[in-house]
Amino acid sequence: MDFFTPVVDDPYTFGQIAAANSLSDVYAMGGLPKIALNICGFPNCLDPSVLGDILAGGADKVKEAGALLIGGHTIQNDEPQYGLCVAGFVHPDKVYRNCGTRPGDVLILTKEIGCGIVNTALKAEMASPEAYRDAVRVMTTLNDKAGRIIREYPVTACTDITGFGLLGHCAEMAVPSDVTFELYPESIPYIKEAKDYAMMGLIPAGAYKNRKLTMNRMRADGIDEVYIDLLHDPQSSGGLLFSVPADCVDRVMDEFARADMSTTAAVIGRAVPHDDEYIRLLPGKYGVMV
Repeated sequence: MDFFTPVVDDPYTFGQIAAANSLSDVYAMGGLPKIALNICGFPNCLDPSVLGDILAGGADKVKEAGALLIGGHTIQNDEPQYGLCVAGFVHPDKVYRNCGTRPGDVLILTKEIGCGIVNTALKAEMASPEAYRDAVRVMTTLNDKAGRIIREYPVTACTDITGFGLLGHCAEMAVPSDVTFELYPESIPYIKEAKDYAMMGLIPAGAYKNRKLTMNRMRADGIDEVYIDLLHDPQSSGGLLFSVPADCVDRVMDEFARADMSTTAAVIGRAVPHDDEYIRLLPGKYGVMV
């Protein structure tokens, strides 16, 4: 179950993003969503047609996922809130957990990051139409295609990137796995113009909260501050982050390329035996991007 307040002005697009975000939790555990219930809070001061557009966006995204929307519940609330309660199926021997990454495993991310920064620029009326469209493309894309591909490989751990930012979710995986994640910020895909807005200081408040959770668990010697901001940026409907043995990486990335995914997938780092920190940011590039 997941729901949140609007991250864009258009109600139909908001419904799509919120639904994709909710459905993502099932993909992140190796499953396929099958049924969903609407969860909605709506203020009396808005026209009911706005609610209809939100629900239409969510319904279309549930249909795209191949699941059934079977009802839901709406309450009066001071501001709009929308999301889904989703149930799906997964083989009991193939459930992904957010721990289990082993030294030598490679880390792959299936979507660009930076939507929180772009949305902050949008609120400040500083985001370009191209950046907005790029952020919407990323946020409305289901993790279905990537999830179906990696299901054929020995994934050792997986999560989806949401409110804690990329580094928060990396810590969520690395700490219980007792490994250190070596990440290469220059290899990580970013939403168009997100880096530019971060350099201008258009950073959402949630990014600073995320920093407090991870900074004592990481080292970032010589890394530009703008990357620290981007990697802590809270995401809405982010991609999957997963670890696989190194000998699977080329095949996984080849399948991503052939699948013609609408988001950018990239090899962003690797896991090594744990030492003084759980996350280490390194200069340069690592791996490939499709």
